[in-house]
Amino acid sequence: MVEKKVTWLELFYDLLFVAAVSKASHVLLHVHHGTIPLEYLSKFVLIFIPIWWAWVGQSLFVNRFGRDSTSHRVFLILQLFFVLIMTASLSVDFDQYFVPFLIGYLGLRAMTAIQYLAVHKKEEDHRRITARYLGSRFWIGLAISALSLFFDSWIRYAVLYAGIMVDILLPLMGRKYLVRSPINTHHLLERFSLFTLILLGESVISILTVLQSSDWTWRSILFASLTFLLIIAMWWQYFENVEKKVNKALETAGQTIIYGHLFIYLSLCMIAASIQLLFLGQLNYGFMLIFIFGSVLLYFFSTSLVFHKYRHAHQRLKIAHLAVFLGLLALFLGLDLMFEMPNYVIIGEMMLFFAVYAKGST
Repeated sequence: MVEKKVTWLELFYDLLFVAAVSKASHVLLHVHHGTIPLEYLSKFVLIFIPIWWAWVGQSLFVNRFGRDSTSHRVFLILQLFFVLIMTASLSVDFDQYFVPFLIGYLGLRAMTAIQYLAVHKKEEDHRRITARYLGSRFWIGLAISALSLFFDSWIRYAVLYAGIMVDILLPLMGRKYLVRSPINTHHLLERFSLFTLILLGESVISILTVLQSSDWTWRSILFASLTFLLIIAMWWQYFENVEKKVNKALETAGQTIIYGHLFIYLSLCMIAASIQLLFLGQLNYGFMLIFIFGSVLLYFFSTSLVFHKYRHAHQRLKIAHLAVFLGLLALFLGLDLMFEMPNYVIIGEMMLFFAVYAKGST
C-alpha cells in the first residue's frame, strides 16, 4: 500500500472542528434537578452526528482520492467556510439557528459530493465506479435534508435527520463497491487518531475547569491529579494500540474504523463532561454513576471492537481479557453502589480501570 501522509491543510481543517466539538460537548453540562435531561442528551447526539459525518466525509475522500493539488486545496478552503457557518449555528436553541446550520451542513456535504464527481472521470476500473457511486448517491441524502426547509416544528428535524441517516447508510449499502477500492488504512487511522487527540483535549480542559473553580484544596488537587493520570492512561491505551498493535497493511472498506469511532468520540465527550460534573457535584449520586460508568463502558466496547478487527491475529484479546476488564468495572460500580464514595475515589477508580485496560490491551 502506498504511504499517504496527512497534509498541513488537513490538520488546519481539523482545528476548525475543535470549536464545533467543544460546543457540542457543552450541551452535556446542562443539569436540571440533579440529572442531565433526556432532551439535552438527545440534542448532544443530534448535534454531534452531523459534525462527525461532515468531517468523516471529507477525510474519506482525501483518503481514497485526495491529492495535495491546488484544486483540492480550493475545495477544502471552501469547506472551511461552511464549517465556520455550521459551528456558529450550534446551539441548544436549535430553532433559532436552523437555517444557518442547514446551510453549513449541506455546503460541506455538497462540496464532498462534487469532489467525487470531479475525480471519477480521471480514475479507472473500481476506483472510478466507487467515486461515481458516492458522488451521485450522496445527493439523495442532501436532497432529503434540504426538504426540511419546507416544514416547521419537529417535522423539519425528522426530515433533516432522515437525510443525514440516508447519507450515513449509503456507504454501507454500497459496500460491494467500496471493498474493491480499499481505504489506505495507515492514513485513515492517523486521521481518526488526530481527531481522538482533539477530544482528549476536552478532558484536559475539564481539568483546568476543575482547578479554576476550586480553592486549591487537597481534595481538588487530588481529583485533578487523578484525572490527569486517567487521561494519560486513556491516551496510552488508544495510541499504543494504533501505533503498535493494528495491522496497517489491511485493505478493507474501513467501515469498522469509521462507524466504530462515532461511539468512541461520543464516549470521549461524555467522559470529559462527567469529569466536570463529578467534581462540581451537580448530579444526583445514582445518575452520576450511571453517566460516568456508562460513558466508560461505551468507550471500552467501541475501542475493543475497532482494535480487535484491525489487530494482528496473534495479538487479539481473548474472552478472558474482556472478562477481567468488565469484572473490574463491575467491582468498582458495586462498591460505589454499596458505599457513597467521594468524587476523587470514583475518578481514581476510572484511572485504575484505564491503567489496567492500557496494560492488558497493549
